[in-house]
Amino acid sequence: MSGTKQRLLDGAITAIRTHGIAGVSARTIAAAAGVNQALVFYHFGTVDDLLTAACRASTADRLAHWSARLAGVGSLRELLAVGQELHEQERELGNVSFLAQMLAGAQTDERLAAPTAAALQLWVDEIESVLRRLLAGSPFAEIADVPGLSRAVCAAFVGLELYDGVDRAGVRQAMSALDQLAVLIEIVDDLGPVARRALRSRVNRAARRD
Repeated sequence: MSGTKQRLLDGAITAIRTHGIAGVSARTIAAAAGVNQALVFYHFGTVDDLLTAACRASTADRLAHWSARLAGVGSLRELLAVGQELHEQERELGNVSFLAQMLAGAQTDERLAAPTAAALQLWVDEIESVLRRLLAGSPFAEIADVPGLSRAVCAAFVGLELYDGVDRAGVRQAMSALDQLAVLIEIVDDLGPVARRALRSRVNRAARRD
């Protein structure tokens, strides 16, 4: 990739962090990149195409940064701890705010919807892989909608970033509640075979009633 294209990608991310999706234009992106705004159209065709390219590249870059840590997670509590660290770092870097702004733009601009969803799917796929590995052999694995749970985790990742701006104590409380849930699952996994079979039977009956 040429230096100018990379500067435009970085400039698009900076412009969204600074001005929000409503304030992004070829002019604000070019100013952030330190280039002539005509280069936006020369290299990417439209502002929306540049934004989607920036979203895809930024998400892939951050996922590559965290993939080794996620691959090394050995329990749900460890996953939560990494998630908390990820939340803090990505919040400070402004990356979750960038995704949130892209999602906001996608509500009214269908050209942003599919590319933004595709970028988020990269996180969903990674989290799903981790959850499948961690829940293997657990009574919860038989009834858990792991793809749906993975999407919920990623949605919470973005939502907590927005919530953090108005109620940081509430975010800490939410994280604590998730930690308690992880402890409960670990306790269940440590039950003996008889208790696990009984629990599995009860859970399956409850799932069938739903």
